[in-house]
Amino acid sequence: MANSRSARKRIRKSAARRLRNRYQAKTARNAIRKLRDTTSQEEAKELLPKVTSMLDRLAKRNIIHKNKAANNKSKLTKYVNSLS
Repeated sequence: MANSRSARKRIRKSAARRLRNRYQAKTARNAIRKLRDTTSQEEAKELLPKVTSMLDRLAKRNIIHKNKAANNKSKLTKYVNSLS
């Protein structure tokens, strides 16, 4: 167990950050799932910018890798464009 005050604080901070990161990543995954489940192009075109910005934000904060965000955005854009 941690002995110094700074080590105890570090444990508290990292636990709080981990919870926040998990929440944000899970929210983004649910948004991606919701976008993939839509069948109307109008609804998908409304959701795509929100999901894209969410992925960019996660990549900027190093919650997910920037290439993973780019791959997800590319696949989702192709999916939305394939809808008719």
